[in-house]
Amino acid sequence: MPKNKKIAYFDCFAGISGDMCLGALVDAGVSLSALKKELKKLPIQDYRLVSKEVTRSGISATKVDVIIKSANGNSHRTTRWKNIEKIIKTSSLSDSIKQKGLHIFKKLFEAEAKVHGEPFEKVHLHELGGIDCIVDIFGTLIGLDMLGVGQIYTSSINLGSGMIKTAHGMLPVPAPATAELLTGYPVYSSDIPFELTTPTGAVIISGMKADPYSRSEITIEKIGCGAGNKDISHMPNILRILIGRQTKDSRNAETVTVIETNIDDMNPQMYENVMEKLFKVGALDVFLENIIMKKGRPAVKLTVIAETPDVESLTDIIFEETTTIGLRFYEAQRKTLERTIKKVKTKYGSVRIKISRLNGKVTNMTPEYDDIKTAAKKTGIPVKKIAGEIVKLYCVR
Repeated sequence: MPKNKKIAYFDCFAGISGDMCLGALVDAGVSLSALKKELKKLPIQDYRLVSKEVTRSGISATKVDVIIKSANGNSHRTTRWKNIEKIIKTSSLSDSIKQKGLHIFKKLFEAEAKVHGEPFEKVHLHELGGIDCIVDIFGTLIGLDMLGVGQIYTSSINLGSGMIKTAHGMLPVPAPATAELLTGYPVYSSDIPFELTTPTGAVIISGMKADPYSRSEITIEKIGCGAGNKDISHMPNILRILIGRQTKDSRNAETVTVIETNIDDMNPQMYENVMEKLFKVGALDVFLENIIMKKGRPAVKLTVIAETPDVESLTDIIFEETTTIGLRFYEAQRKTLERTIKKVKTKYGSVRIKISRLNGKVTNMTPEYDDIKTAAKKTGIPVKKIAGEIVKLYCVR
């Protein structure tokens, strides 16, 4: 994870649902008006987002609800994959948010199809209002992005207990889709006779690949409490999100995923577009190498270094934008210095300076090449000369 990104720890002692996520993020400082503005980039209507302060077992929390304006609106057209996929793809949200949303919803539909034995294309989100689910999931993605969160972690997840009424009849808690989505995560069933973790909450955790085994130490900057629907007498029915930054030595290793493929049948002009799209969706690095394959065929090895939560989105782009028919994956450890950006005003205009630090001490200062190139185009002065002046005047440690 880039060092300028924050960490969010989801404390799910009372479970997790979509509205609890929204409430916790608003409680942590996400502007409700800004959130509404971003959500308008989705082509859905007939709902409104409301927020209020509540208490749950003496703890102050924020309750956010998605209110459907009309039963005759478009909510009935938002419970199948093909419809939701169209809504996401035709939205004006950022590519990164779109890709994450598509991945999360695909995972949700796959779970519903599996547990109910229905074809993926025909399955409905019976227990989830389509508009509610879209707003909860994209509101969470947008809210985390607004807070600068790059990775989420989770505690063990309280599922609740008892039975719930569904379109398939009475089913045990956790609902089958919830259990499927949380495969591989630490969960437990308390004696509270309610559904504490919903399919929407479960898919937010698993779809964003929350790390259940965090060893990171963080300095807490913000805490948000999102309220659930019920006021449970002996326990606060809230989701608590702790937001902060890593406090361990910036040289500590972090795990990344490396994606590789060898391509020998693609027009080289297409690589520029591929690399741009991969970086836009969150690739940490992308590079190409000339190689020789079997029978002496020249080829290109495409390598992408990625954060684990972004792997599936990046994989989709590689398959869609290149001619490859297969990819390799492996985990690797990397160590990076703490990095910050400082803008300086020069006679050539504003230039960003990248600053690297080791244990708080500056080790490297480098002007942003794109800014130097822009200045060179405007002035006609060679890039080499401008870069030299900027380094001499502003990159002295």
